Amino acid sequence: MYKILEKKVLNPTVIQLCIEAPLVANKAKPGQFIILRVDENGERIPLTVAGVNKETGAVKIIFQVVGGTTTKLSYKEEGDYIQDFVGPLGVATHLDGLKKVCIVGGGVGCAIAMPIAEELHRMGAEVTSIIGFRNKDLLILEDEFRACSDRLRIMTDDGSYGEHGNVTVPLKEMLEGGEKFDMIITIGPLIMMKFVVATAKPFGTPITVSMNPIMIDGTGMCGGCRLTLNVDGKKVTKFACVDGPDFNGYEVDFDEAMSRGRMYFDFERHAHEETCNLFKKEVH
Repeated sequence: MYKILEKKVLNPTVIQLCIEAPLVANKAKPGQFIILRVDENGERIPLTVAGVNKETGAVKIIFQVVGGTTTKLSYKEEGDYIQDFVGPLGVATHLDGLKKVCIVGGGVGCAIAMPIAEELHRMGAEVTSIIGFRNKDLLILEDEFRACSDRLRIMTDDGSYGEHGNVTVPLKEMLEGGEKFDMIITIGPLIMMKFVVATAKPFGTPITVSMNPIMIDGTGMCGGCRLTLNVDGKKVTKFACVDGPDFNGYEVDFDEAMSRGRMYFDFERHAHEETCNLFKKEVH
């Protein structure tokens, strides 16, 4: 059993938990993930490590409430326990040798981008961060990004905070202005990453995408995170959880990944509604 040391609601649908898991905290690196079960009858879900504290043995996870398991997890409070917390898993983000990097995060994907930005800052790299949200109410981790970024651009689709527009607007502005980056690292909704890649492509800037959004069981056995890459004109199949989650953005078939991701929408919505109704009955 793993104790919840801290709980923080970041916005109406996104929650941050710190879990007491010293073995994971000692090994985890930016870009890696864990698999947890809320209780002994629960499903296994992968969540990215959003930060660690090796001294206290705490591992930070940030998740969006979308399905049954994340709904159940959202009802847990400080001092409660979860059944399983296994990791770290996946390949850590490759950061060696990078001196100037642009981090592009969208929505809850910023929780994955933030520890990467922090590690790059710690390594002495120049970090430009662009983070985007639908509106001001959904903004998360602003202070954390400011602390580890040499430049920070905050975008909202409706202009209610920061700058009006999506994350590709400042990225295109920088690239057209002659800005050179050793790497662009983008993490967020698949459609966002697709257009970030399209924005960078004319300039040939190396770009890494995190395919966490398509992971399901985190071991490669379910096949749900199967990914088609176009490598030197040949189609190659990889799995986001065991081969990634990071990949060369120019090689990823985003249309196929998005089509597969939509297959689970109705199931997740139904599971979310069932879990909410169950907890309401227990409360009353």
